[in-house]
Amino acid sequence: MHILGVRPRRSATGLAVAALSVVLLAAGCSGSAGPREAPAAPAKVTLPPVHAGFDYQLGGPYAPPAGVSVVVRDHTASPASGTYGVCYVNAFQAQPDAEGEWDDDLLLRDAGGEVVVDQDWDEALLDIGTDAKRRRVAARVNTWIDACAAKGFQAVEPDNYDSYTRAPEGSLTPDDAKAFLALLADHAHDRGLAIAQKNTSELAPDRREVGVDFAVVEECGMYDECGDYIAAFGRHVVDVEYDGRGLTKACEGWGDSISVVLRDRDVLPAGKPGHVRKTCDRST
Repeated sequence: MHILGVRPRRSATGLAVAALSVVLLAAGCSGSAGPREAPAAPAKVTLPPVHAGFDYQLGGPYAPPAGVSVVVRDHTASPASGTYGVCYVNAFQAQPDAEGEWDDDLLLRDAGGEVVVDQDWDEALLDIGTDAKRRRVAARVNTWIDACAAKGFQAVEPDNYDSYTRAPEGSLTPDDAKAFLALLADHAHDRGLAIAQKNTSELAPDRREVGVDFAVVEECGMYDECGDYIAAFGRHVVDVEYDGRGLTKACEGWGDSISVVLRDRDVLPAGKPGHVRKTCDRST
């Protein structure tokens, strides 16, 4: 649950992977310049409206600005009345203050037996390297998804899909991440919730296999990844930028197709010093 700030984005390796995915996706396109529409979600699941007013409220809930119809909030909060509510859960890593709440063998360890920690957020990575462990981790995360449904959220956003990129080489793989997210997707759909892929553009082409319905992405404008997500999800993409340059790139390239918002990196509530929220029309 990254409610105190936003993860620094790509390493050079990550950027190279993203660039390669752009080339591969471009080679596979039919030549049409417009976004492709993704297949429909399960019948009992409602997707967020496309190209809608959007707000990312992980730093604390506040009254959505006028025109906002899609709001992401943490699973400990309640959805914003009158909006499409997306419920955030930290699914692939343990909260800094919650590592001790997980069974020891569900914390990923390095060759020396030390718990592997995401240094940016002081979060222990969860071990999803076997089917048995994936199911045990999912059993707990699914209780949060159940709470999201009970509160009236319409979708769930499991964070840290890309945690395998921060794991020791050979300990976790993209297939492990996809298999785990597929478990969460099945459960969310059973509860009537849509489920988002969070970032991880290199796995966007596999979204049908995994079962995710739309994408919540950070800085796809800044890192030239919006086209990757649109190729996989159609217009069902919501993008958060944290820099004015990224906002400009996202709006100029894709602002007429997807939802785009600029937020401060601490995603602070309105009224707090440092709060920033702008959209493609530059309104606050």
